[in-house]
Amino acid sequence: MNEMKKITILIPAYNETDSFPTLTQCMEQVIKDNPHYEWIFLLVNDGSTDQTLQCMKELQEKDHRYHYLDLSRNYGKEIAIMAGLDYVQSDAVIIMDADMQHPVEVIPEMIQYWEEGYEDVYAQRKSSNESWLKRKTSKCYYKILQKSTNIPIQKDTGDFRLLDRKCIEALKNMRETDRNNKGMFSWIGFRKKGIFYQQKERQYGKTKWSYYKLVNLALNGITSFTTTPLRFASIFGIIVSLLAFIYLTYIIFKTLIIGEPVQGYPTLMVTILFLGGIQLIALGIIGEYLSHIFNETKKRPGYFIREYK
Repeated sequence: MNEMKKITILIPAYNETDSFPTLTQCMEQVIKDNPHYEWIFLLVNDGSTDQTLQCMKELQEKDHRYHYLDLSRNYGKEIAIMAGLDYVQSDAVIIMDADMQHPVEVIPEMIQYWEEGYEDVYAQRKSSNESWLKRKTSKCYYKILQKSTNIPIQKDTGDFRLLDRKCIEALKNMRETDRNNKGMFSWIGFRKKGIFYQQKERQYGKTKWSYYKLVNLALNGITSFTTTPLRFASIFGIIVSLLAFIYLTYIIFKTLIIGEPVQGYPTLMVTILFLGGIQLIALGIIGEYLSHIFNETKKRPGYFIREYK
């Protein structure tokens, strides 16, 4: 008799105490709908300040299929997923959010494509419940990222996906601490298959992703997977220098042929401010890449854990 394949559901959580009743119901539904697999549930406590860790411990005591990983502080979702993948020992992993906005009803479809040989089955949102501003900025971000890198980036796609053991091992070899998982999932390659899902309404609490965190994640995504901003700064600098040279030539000829009274203060100020702004933008782009180099050259561990059980 063939041994059942093992699948881990990896759930990072930060201050999600109120979501646990719904979470446990959903996991019971997963077991019921997919009885031919051995299920493991790995919960990662990302430095929560409420009763999230206690809820994880209670689940683990009641059901041996639940395990929890307690990080030493709040590292952020990207690192929490990295930590969870390091402890996954199963044939595949499914990454889900603790707020259960990811519907478990699509998991059988994920498994079906996995059994057909696909190694990364990712879920794409049909529509989003986010605000108009978040939807538009997200759409703009994906357009910029797709056009600036030669890596195929899936739009409207988050961390909700099934990854085969091959993908897990590949991601475990990528130890950078400035992480953008969405880009990393694309970078490793392997056979991919997209499926669509309708995102559910959040029942409890509120999102932990502020606009500041989203902007920071977007900048990490762009600077981690493409050098286009540096190339853009170089090209723009060349164009501005050529225009400045042409304007300089025009001023010299005008002065020699026609003569020039002592005027031009507004022109001088506009030129200085414009060139100064271009230089600051270029320095800012360089600074973003230098910050990544600074963080990675320290070679600090991505995380520390207090407890795993």
